[in-house]
Amino acid sequence: MSDEKKPARKPLTLKGSQPGEVKQTFSHGRTNKVAVEVKRRRKLVKPGEEPAAAPAPTPAPAPTPEPAPAPAPAPAAKKPAPKRPAPDAETPQERVARLQREAEEDRLRMAEEARKRDERKAKEREQEEKQRAEDKQKAKEEAEKQASEDAKQAVKDEAKAAKDEAKAADAEAEAAADASAAAAAADSDSKTPAPRKFTPVARPEPKRPAKKEEKKPARGAAAGGGGGNDKRRSGKLTVNKALNEDEGRRARSLAALKRAREKERRAQGGPSKPREKQVRDVVVPEAITVQELANRMAEKGADLVKELFNLGMMVTVNQTIDQDTAELLVDQFGHNVERVSEADVDINTTEDQDPEETLKPRAPVVAVMGHVDHGKTSLLDALRKTNVTKGEAGGITQHIGAYQITAKDKSKITVLDTPGHAAFTEMRQRGANVTDIVILVVAADDGIMPQTIEAINHAKAANTPIIVAINKIDKPEANAQKIRERLLEHEVIVEAMSGDVQDVEVSATKGTGLDKLVDAINLQAELLELKARPDRAAEATVIEAQLDKGRGPVATVLVTRGTLKRGDTFVVGTESGRVRALIDDNGKQVKEAGPSTPVEVLGLGGVPDAGDQMTVVENEQRAREVAEFRQAKATESRTALAPTNFDTMFNNMQSNVIEFPVLVKADVKGSVEAITTALHNLSNDDIKVRVLHAGVGAITESDVQLAGASKAPIIGFNVRPNPKARELVKRDGVRMMYHDVIYHLTDEITKEMLGELGPLKVENVMGRAEIKEVFKSGKKDKAAGLLVVEGVIRKGLHARLTRDDVIVSATTIASLRRFKDDVDEVRSGLECGVVLEDTNDIKPGDQLEVFEVNEEERTL
Repeated sequence: MSDEKKPARKPLTLKGSQPGEVKQTFSHGRTNKVAVEVKRRRKLVKPGEEPAAAPAPTPAPAPTPEPAPAPAPAPAAKKPAPKRPAPDAETPQERVARLQREAEEDRLRMAEEARKRDERKAKEREQEEKQRAEDKQKAKEEAEKQASEDAKQAVKDEAKAAKDEAKAADAEAEAAADASAAAAAADSDSKTPAPRKFTPVARPEPKRPAKKEEKKPARGAAAGGGGGNDKRRSGKLTVNKALNEDEGRRARSLAALKRAREKERRAQGGPSKPREKQVRDVVVPEAITVQELANRMAEKGADLVKELFNLGMMVTVNQTIDQDTAELLVDQFGHNVERVSEADVDINTTEDQDPEETLKPRAPVVAVMGHVDHGKTSLLDALRKTNVTKGEAGGITQHIGAYQITAKDKSKITVLDTPGHAAFTEMRQRGANVTDIVILVVAADDGIMPQTIEAINHAKAANTPIIVAINKIDKPEANAQKIRERLLEHEVIVEAMSGDVQDVEVSATKGTGLDKLVDAINLQAELLELKARPDRAAEATVIEAQLDKGRGPVATVLVTRGTLKRGDTFVVGTESGRVRALIDDNGKQVKEAGPSTPVEVLGLGGVPDAGDQMTVVENEQRAREVAEFRQAKATESRTALAPTNFDTMFNNMQSNVIEFPVLVKADVKGSVEAITTALHNLSNDDIKVRVLHAGVGAITESDVQLAGASKAPIIGFNVRPNPKARELVKRDGVRMMYHDVIYHLTDEITKEMLGELGPLKVENVMGRAEIKEVFKSGKKDKAAGLLVVEGVIRKGLHARLTRDDVIVSATTIASLRRFKDDVDEVRSGLECGVVLEDTNDIKPGDQLEVFEVNEEERTL
């Protein structure tokens, strides 16, 4: 078909929409019609260029063909703008697509231009920063160069000033010399040559390194006169700089300022006043170090050493000098001497007596003593209405317990429960020394036993009155009259036997006679008229001491006089401390403890020994002084017991005595003391116990290390090792021996020592013989013909060959013959021949002693 026959095409439109509109479809069937706005395209041109001419408006459609639009000048863009079709020639979809395409092209072009613009700005910033850094570096180099030049100029100015001063001094010296020479020439007619003139030359100052000058440009600049930039280059402003007049200089000490002022006064020719010597009262003990003496005199130690050198004594400041030499030094330096002795340093409480009018009544202190298992603690339980016996290991008391009992009449009685075992002798003695009354407990069914007699002796030695308590009177086999009669053997006469010693029949389990016992104690206390002064510095006696894991060193003390208060400073034995807490026998904290009151004291510096005296002093310095003095005395006493020469040490090493080393750790000090004494009592001439270390508290790592190095067992009495020590015990294989009853401990140590010694070998002499002739037996051996003088000689027995009563050899009988026949034994009066084993040193006239060795069980 030709073009004329084709029908004219209708413009494509969306269904139900008008040209220039777009229909939008949404979810759920919703639609919307949007009119498309066609905007004229914007042309982007560079600055300075003329924008392209706008296209001519399209004329209205006419039957005549549309004239072509006038060609517009080409824009400055890289790509030519796309040709726009006529509005009538494009459909709405083509128009929308064209608009979208043009918008996308515009967006991409604008993004490209923005990217190039950002790159250009970044390069400009980089160049600016680089230029700024170069300027800063140049400024810094110029400042350093200027500072260096300022410092050099300051040094030159100082050197120039010094030279000028030196020249001026030279000129003055020359003028003075010329004047003196002229005067001398005018006065004297003799033609003597003029003396040589010595011109003083100023020593140039050493130049300081440039680095130090660079570090302190402010000081150099100030010296050079250019002080404008001092503060700017002086750095951070500190408190010292702000308070100091010379900014940048280090603050001078007071002594330096005094020396500078004194130097100025001397330079001005002013009179320098000598410092007045301060005379001191110097306390000179029996021995003192040179440095300590210098400190007391406020003199230099070097001056004292120089003075001693002049006296012919070559000593150092740390050496000790005697009292006479110290007094001589004090006199040489112009001080006063106050001579003191050891008694002045230590505390002596015996001389301090309280006036009679200050004394007030106090509670009696009673010690319960007697043999083991005679019912001492049970009797105390009945009086206190408590049960302490169940808490004691093995049912026996292992240490001293201090309690206070309140009677029915509200009177108080302090009771000390002492152990009755044989090993606790020192505890019983200590208990008797600190008490007013001793209650001697004797079991009515057992009678007088060894520890009963020992308790009587302790009470008599301490001059303490005794009250006899005949216990277990409720038993059928009890015989109180027999106890009274047996006490007569030990000079204890009870009232029933016309004596002055009270006796009370009691039963701790039934509670019989307890009131009579309390009445007897009160009666005895009234006769003694017990008094003490409460309003003074306290004094106490240590009953027991231990190292508690949570509380540290703890001492159970009995206050003898004064009142012990919380916060008091005290010294006890070689230890000092401050009372941190006071705990009574019921476990309650108290603020103070008066006379005859037992309390536990916390705050000690270490564990004191049981029996030490506690004294409250005025301050901590005094307490430390006394404690250090006592420690020095204890060290001297220990070193005095040590071997003083090598001969004694070697003799001890070469002795045949076997040593059994042990380490002892216990819960309280009294137990350590008792165990150590009991172990030493087990020693004999063949073996002895050596206690390497004895202490209070848990077993520590150092104890295990010492035991491992010495191959010694550790005895733990009511204590156990801490976790670290347990690991060391497993690793090193150290032997541990845990006990809570002392006689079980001594029994085991006895068995260990017997095992170390082995069985006892006993010699039993069987016969003696005299050698008459010596014959050869084989190639090497010799046979002896002998006459049996005594006993019998058997083959295989041990023999001892003596010559002039000196042992030649110890051997055995290898063979025994009589008339060429081998026999087993030869009796007295007969002759025989023998061959001795391992010896050929046999001569006629020698004596042969035959014996056998039997092994017996050894005892210590």
